[in-house]
Amino acid sequence: MIAETVCSAVSAAGLGIAAVTAYRKRFLAATRIAAYSLVPIGLVMTGVVEWLADTAFSPTAWAGFGVLGVSWLLFATTRAVERRRGGTRKERRTAAKEAAGREPVAPTASAPSLGQATRPAARPANQPRRESASEDFSDIEAILKKHGI
Repeated sequence: MIAETVCSAVSAAGLGIAAVTAYRKRFLAATRIAAYSLVPIGLVMTGVVEWLADTAFSPTAWAGFGVLGVSWLLFATTRAVERRRGGTRKERRTAAKEAAGREPVAPTASAPSLGQATRPAARPANQPRRESASEDFSDIEAILKKHGI
């Protein structure tokens, strides 16, 4: 009963403000204010306010909201774990089967087709890659020396 009275008072006050705004020749703003001020009385007339008031003071409704929250939390947690693992168990199994049975079609296809001179020289498969850590740091050392550090 109190919620309906408050909503009616808010609507009446809003319509009063809309009338004053229209008196000042701001008809577009007055129409917008009137539209907003009719919303609370419309909610009272449809019964939404009564339903909300009953729900707000009902322990059963709050317990229901708690159960819905826990349910949502469980769904979100399982989805996050699935994303971290890379999909569901079935998706991972099919992806592993496909990857095991597939050979690369053209292993050199990733090199750009700019001609033979721009491609790096292919090294034999039995020769290990050599680490060139000194080459990597030589550029950095040159920059530091240039700046006096």
